[in-house]
Amino acid sequence: MTVVAPGRLTPLARGVRILLWSPLLVTSVAALAEEGAVTTLPTVQVKAQQANSSSEATRAYTVSETRTATKLPLAPRETPQAVTVVTREKMDDFQQNTINNVLDSTVGVNVERIETDRTYYTARGFDITNFQVDGLGMPMANGNVNGDLDTAIFDRVEVLRGANGLMSGTGNPSATVNMVRKRPTKETQMSVKGNLGSWQEGRGEADISGALTDSGNWRGRTVVVHQEKNSYLDRYSNNKTVLYGVTEGDLNDQTLLTLGYSYEQSDSDSPLWGALPLYYSDGTQTHYDRSTSTSTDWAYWNVRNHRAFIELNRQLAGGWQSKVAYQFIRTTQDARMFYVYGTPDKSDGSGLYSYPSQYQQTYNQHVVDWNVEGPFRLWGREHKLVAGVMASRDHMEERSLYSADLGTALPALEDWTGDYAEPEFNLNPAGSTWRDREEAAYVASQLHLTRDLAWVVGTRYASWTSTGENYGVQRNASATGRLVPYSGLVYDLNDSLSAYVSYASIFAPQSGVDENGDRLDPLTGHSYETGLKGEHFGGQLTTTLALFTSKQDNVKIAGGTRPDGQTYYSLEDGVRSRGYELEASGNLTDNWQLAGGYTRLIIQDADGQETNTYTPKQQIKASSTYRVLPKWKVGANLRWQDSIYRVNGAGTQTRQKSYALLDLMSQYDFNKHLYAALNVYNVGDVKYLNSLYWDQGFYGAPRSFMLSAGWKY
Repeated sequence: MTVVAPGRLTPLARGVRILLWSPLLVTSVAALAEEGAVTTLPTVQVKAQQANSSSEATRAYTVSETRTATKLPLAPRETPQAVTVVTREKMDDFQQNTINNVLDSTVGVNVERIETDRTYYTARGFDITNFQVDGLGMPMANGNVNGDLDTAIFDRVEVLRGANGLMSGTGNPSATVNMVRKRPTKETQMSVKGNLGSWQEGRGEADISGALTDSGNWRGRTVVVHQEKNSYLDRYSNNKTVLYGVTEGDLNDQTLLTLGYSYEQSDSDSPLWGALPLYYSDGTQTHYDRSTSTSTDWAYWNVRNHRAFIELNRQLAGGWQSKVAYQFIRTTQDARMFYVYGTPDKSDGSGLYSYPSQYQQTYNQHVVDWNVEGPFRLWGREHKLVAGVMASRDHMEERSLYSADLGTALPALEDWTGDYAEPEFNLNPAGSTWRDREEAAYVASQLHLTRDLAWVVGTRYASWTSTGENYGVQRNASATGRLVPYSGLVYDLNDSLSAYVSYASIFAPQSGVDENGDRLDPLTGHSYETGLKGEHFGGQLTTTLALFTSKQDNVKIAGGTRPDGQTYYSLEDGVRSRGYELEASGNLTDNWQLAGGYTRLIIQDADGQETNTYTPKQQIKASSTYRVLPKWKVGANLRWQDSIYRVNGAGTQTRQKSYALLDLMSQYDFNKHLYAALNVYNVGDVKYLNSLYWDQGFYGAPRSFMLSAGWKY
C-alpha cells in the first residue's frame, strides 16, 4: 500500500471516502425514518470504548475473548460453558453465506430446515430461541428465522451452548447465537467478490471501510450484497439484497459514538410452506425425487428485515467503561403460499388436499441496554465486574386470509407440476396482535479467589409481560421479579489446562400454542455443566471437553400443524438431557487450521423413555484447511450424524439413516490482491431428509459447486 504524508490521500482512498459517506448518510436517515424506529429514551450520560478485536484482522479460526456469556471480556478458557466462535476466515473459506450454513458446521447445533424459507434450530435437544446481534435481542417471536439471513455483515458468530439466562433474559438450556457485526477500520480496505454456482446461482459482494476524515477520528464501512439463485427444488428461486452501513466517531479521547443500519430483502418464488408427507396411509415411509416440491407456480414469500442501532461508549477512570446501546428491528413479511395436507395412498398418491393462504406480518422490536464494566481489587487480587439494566418491547401484527377452494383434492406428488389456479383470498380472516415487554437488571463478576481459581457468578432480576391475541387465543401472561442465577468455577490445572463447573437456572416464557391453540406454559428447570478447557501453542488452539445435564418441565415437543398453519406443541415434564462434547478450534501450525468436534446426546422423559427422537444422538462436525503452497490452500468440511426417527400418528416410524456430508474447497492466491476459489458441496451426492422436526420434510441439496473470484485491497 502506498504511504502518503499525513493529511494527504491517495486517489483510491479519496474515492473510498466518498463511497463511504454517501450510503452511510442515506442508511442513517432511513433507519430513523423507518416507521416506529424512533423511540424517545431517558437522557443518560454514558461512557465506554470499543472492545473486542475483530476476527477478520487475525484470519484465524479462534478468538482471544468473547462476551456472549456474561458481557465480560473472557477468554474461551475462562468461560465455564462450551462456546464456539465461527470466525470470518472460516466463513470465507467454506462460503458460509447464511446463518444456516454457519450453524450447520457448529458443534452441537442442529439446523431444522422444515421449509425453504422458515428454519428452526436446536442444541442439546431443545429449541434455540435466543438470537442476538452484538449481544442485544429478545427471544425470537415465533422461535424461528424467516428468510435467508446473510452473514456478509458479520465479523464472527459466537454460539454459547447451555443456559444463558444471565444475558439473554431466559434460561433456555439449548444455546445462544450471538452475531457480531463488522466495524469500521481506520486504514482503508476494500474487497469485491463474485460467485457462480449450481442452479444458476450468482452472487456479488462489496465491502468498503476506512477513515472519513483526515485525522481518522470518524470512520465508516459499507457492505453491499446481491444474490440470485434457482434451486434443485422444482420451481423454487430466491433473490436477495443486503445493505449495511456503519459509522463511528471519536467525540473525544474517551467517547466513541457508533451509528449503523442494515437492510435485508429476501424474495422467494414457489417456496415450500409445509413440505412433503413422510408416510403413506399404510404407514410405510414415502420416497420422492429430491426435486419434489408441493408449491405452486404463483406462490411467493417476501421478507424485509431492517436493523438500526446506536451505541455510545465512554472510557472511565481506573480501566472502567460504560456503554449504552439501542437496537431497533423491523421485519415485514408478505406471502401467498400453498400448503398440502393429508396422507397419500401408496398405490396412486391420492389423499392430498389444498390449503392456500395469504399471509402478512409486521414485527417491531426495541431493545435498550446500559452497563458499566471494569476491574476492581479485593483480597489483594484484581477482579472484573459488569452491571447493567435493560428494557425491551416488541409488537407483532399478523393477518391470514383463506380461499373457498380449501380442501380441493390434488394429484399425486409424482405428477405435481405446481399448476393450480390462484384463488381469491377473501375468506375467514384471522391473525395476531400482541405485545411483549421485559425489564431487567443484571450483575456478573469474575472473582479470582486464588491465583488458580476463578468464580464467575451473577444473577438477573427480570419481569416479563405479554398481552394480546394470537389467532383467537389470548396471549396474556406475566412473570414478575424472577431471579435467574448463574454460577461457575474455573480452576487452572497448569499453564494450558483448566477444569470448570457451572450451574444455571432455567425459566423461559415460551412462544407457540398447543393443539387447541392455547399458549404454552413457561419452561422451568436446572442445568449443570462441567469439563476441561485448554489453550495450546500460545493460545492459537483451544480445546474443550464438556459434560452437561439438565432437567426441565413444560418442554415443548413439535406435534404438527394446525388448520391455521401454526405449528402446535405438546408439553412434557421431567425431560432430562445429558451428554458430552469434544471440540477443538484454531491453528495446529502456521499453515493448518481446524475447527470441529463430536457430540453425544441422550434425551429422556420422566419415565426414562427416549424423546425428541428427531435429534441425532451422535454428531461429528469438522472443518480444516491446509496451505499446501504459499499461494494455494485446500480444505474439507465434514458433517456426520447417526440415525434419527419420528413416530407417526399411525404408530409407525419415519427414519433417516445415518449419513455423512463432505464439502471440499481449494483457493489460489494469484497475488496479495487477487484470488480464485472452488467449493464443492455434498461430494458424495448423498440423498437425505433435512429434518424430522415436523411431520413433513424435504430432501437436502445434491452435489453442487461454487466458483468464486475476489479482489481485496
